[in-house]
Amino acid sequence: MGFLDKYFQLTQNRTNIKTEALAGFTIFLTMLYIIPVGSQILSEAGMPKNELITAISLVTALATLLTGIWANTPVAMSVGMGLNAYFTYGLVQGMGLSWQQALGAVFLSGIIFLIISFTKLRVWIIQSIPKDLRFALCAGLGAFIATIGFKSLGFITITPSGLMTLGTLSSPQILIGIFGVLLMLLLHNLKVQGAFIIGILICSLIAWVSGLASMPSKIISTPSSISGIAMQFDLAGIFSIALIPAIIALLITDLFDSLGTLAGVGAKAKMFQDTSGKDKKLEKTLQVDAAATTAGAMFGLSTTTAFLESSAGVASGGRTGLTAIFCAFFFALTLFFLPIFNAIPDYAIYPTLIVVGALMFSEIRHIDFEDFPIASASFFTIILMPLSSSITTGLASGFIVYVLMCGFKKQWHRINLGIIILFLISLIPFLFQN
Repeated sequence: MGFLDKYFQLTQNRTNIKTEALAGFTIFLTMLYIIPVGSQILSEAGMPKNELITAISLVTALATLLTGIWANTPVAMSVGMGLNAYFTYGLVQGMGLSWQQALGAVFLSGIIFLIISFTKLRVWIIQSIPKDLRFALCAGLGAFIATIGFKSLGFITITPSGLMTLGTLSSPQILIGIFGVLLMLLLHNLKVQGAFIIGILICSLIAWVSGLASMPSKIISTPSSISGIAMQFDLAGIFSIALIPAIIALLITDLFDSLGTLAGVGAKAKMFQDTSGKDKKLEKTLQVDAAATTAGAMFGLSTTTAFLESSAGVASGGRTGLTAIFCAFFFALTLFFLPIFNAIPDYAIYPTLIVVGALMFSEIRHIDFEDFPIASASFFTIILMPLSSSITTGLASGFIVYVLMCGFKKQWHRINLGIIILFLISLIPFLFQN
């Protein structure tokens, strides 16, 4: 107890081992859904699902453990929602990259993020981009992954003319999915811990009992090898001018996703509020985030980031890195439950995308729509992400429109060097279309 108290500053933070353990378990329960959801999304890029389940469990445990030890903060990390969807539906299916090339883009963005995290570039980027555009990015991501959820579930289909329309809602699989969406929304509204994983498990039970899906033949097994996806990233295949905006989009999205998440987590614990570069805990947590993204690509995963579900642990009293260490331990145990995760039907998983998308989209309320350049840029950012299935297109359009509207209004003082650089980079995907 003496060593733990001294290293993690338990007494100073008015907490104890029991409280930290409970907080760690709470975070684990609220974000356990990332294993079935993340593996399902990434498997649609052509990667083996069993290996993805093992890799997500492993990387989540290792990244969260490192957060606890290095940063001493109650923050858990895993494969980012939205970013994993962009990996599959934007980079692989949308831009035609192989999943190995997409991993190369993630790896390179992680290296850049790592460099930024150890320099003053991070502060410069944060101060260069208007705060409202960060909220637009979050809302656009929400619309993007919710659209994917609706399409994948079959609730929305594409007509031969390319228009979206309602699917066959009488399908039992779609009905289970709709029930899952409503159940998750209800549980989340009631502030039930683990609302997403509870919803996934109840929908799975309905499918198993009704015979629509096969029940797991066993509960425990040895972890699957990850040799088929580990160290498979292709760097040579991504050094193209046309891919620079995609890499920048991964970088900016990860940076602002992490900052937004940490600000939300820290609001209750009174930490992570200073983004000027003086908050050492924030600095170290972002360093872990960047290192986890780089290492995650080596393990065969899309961008790793801090999870907002960490706030559930903070609300339960978690204040130090010991919370993260306990959470990492629980995720390590999931390595042995492959049969259960494998038996979960996809239509029990897609409702999570819809609900998470709705929650992310709610950030739109922070945007100042009375400000014409901000309103215009936000609209294009938000609407084009789901329509083009690309974070790059939405983000690039937003920066371009923002600069043009500021110029139209002759508000030159709002255009700084960082915005000019991003404006020029944003032109690339439109000038170098395949």
